[in-house]
Amino acid sequence: MSVNNNLLLFVFLLVSTTAAALGNNCLSWRLSVETNNLRDWKLIPEECAVYVGTYIKGGQYHLDCDTVANAAIQFAQSVQVNGDNKDIWVFDIDETALSNLPFYAKPDVSFGAKPYNWTGLEDWIKEGKAPALAPVLRLYKELVELKYKVVFLTGAAQKYEKARASNLKNVGYTTWEKLFFKTTADKGTPTRIFKSKKRKELEESGYRIIGNIGDQWGDLVGECIGNRTFKLPNPMYYVA
Repeated sequence: MSVNNNLLLFVFLLVSTTAAALGNNCLSWRLSVETNNLRDWKLIPEECAVYVGTYIKGGQYHLDCDTVANAAIQFAQSVQVNGDNKDIWVFDIDETALSNLPFYAKPDVSFGAKPYNWTGLEDWIKEGKAPALAPVLRLYKELVELKYKVVFLTGAAQKYEKARASNLKNVGYTTWEKLFFKTTADKGTPTRIFKSKKRKELEESGYRIIGNIGDQWGDLVGECIGNRTFKLPNPMYYVA
């Protein structure tokens, strides 16, 4: 083998080893995020932007969401729904019912690796063009068929209610029991506290929370979390 070929082989092995190590590091980082061991992070590591983008757009993210939806459907089918319209399923909206991937995939956001202008996100929400997260829409349709009542509970501000409600209906979420947003009085309240409070209010008014699904641990902890919780993956951002 010539010197040039040896050099090329060395470079190839070096690049391959470095890429593999970087991928493993990013995989470990994502595992820590999804298991709620890593908290209060602001941005994904810059070196993991390509990894996260590949995970989200390369098919694995959809498969993971499908697995969560399948487990939720299996559980929902195992429950005998009461006929009093009080058995409910709580859904988060962002990265649960709806996907903001078209926004987060922009080069200036880079799947959460770069700080973004909140005005840009607000404009995106107001456009009302977020697609449904397909596995979650499938779960929603199954729940409606099984006679569960659906409650949407988001930590987003109430000023987005009209746009989000229209967006939900346009992509297939055609009916729900209640839709909660943060009011002015809730401003500054951590999302996990706000959602816990709303779930408690639901139970105090006679509803039974059978299932609860969201992409953030803040959706699934606290009081009145439901009989079962289902965590969707989201390595793009963290909400306390």
